[in-house]
Amino acid sequence: MEIKDRILNHAQQLFMRNGIKSVSMDDIAADLAMSKKTLYKWFENKDQIVEASMTRHLAGTQNECTVMINAASSAIDELFQMLAWIKQEFGNVHPSIFYDLRKFHPATWQLWQAHKNEFILSQIKENLRRGIAEGLFQADLDMEVLSRLRLAQIELQFDPELYPTRDFAKERVSVALLEHFMLGVATIKGHKLINQYRNVTDEE
Repeated sequence: MEIKDRILNHAQQLFMRNGIKSVSMDDIAADLAMSKKTLYKWFENKDQIVEASMTRHLAGTQNECTVMINAASSAIDELFQMLAWIKQEFGNVHPSIFYDLRKFHPATWQLWQAHKNEFILSQIKENLRRGIAEGLFQADLDMEVLSRLRLAQIELQFDPELYPTRDFAKERVSVALLEHFMLGVATIKGHKLINQYRNVTDEE
């Protein structure tokens, strides 16, 4: 398993840096200083490597998010911690990742879709419920509509047609979208707490 894990580690780094389509089995073998024959002992093709990498990555992501959510002091603290995590997690992700998955690796794309539509969506809803209970978010929010809006924002930031990478750094887009969402759902109490995190002086 140690060799298999090493292959997945190197492959994932290459995919994140260069995009999935542009990375070949030759590239993965060369990066590992391994013969293609050895590589093919563990994986029949690149599609298997992509799927195994995503499966392992999503399992780790779910664990990290759960730990972070449980440690957060409030729903707003949870979102700011999540923002910091997103910056770290996606800061060096190649902009073609989602396009490559959807077009060339449909089975792996379905893994991401399931993770997004089940795990991420449920966490967004729980955050909204928590914020309402804490008096930080408006009590009459349409949770079904707004949770899906937030879900869509996560993918929108990687849309190269909407936010061309030459003009929009992913961190800039992530911060703007999340802060806009928070300010839209927050109560006055929530706005004050958000502004503390943003180092913004409250204005009457």
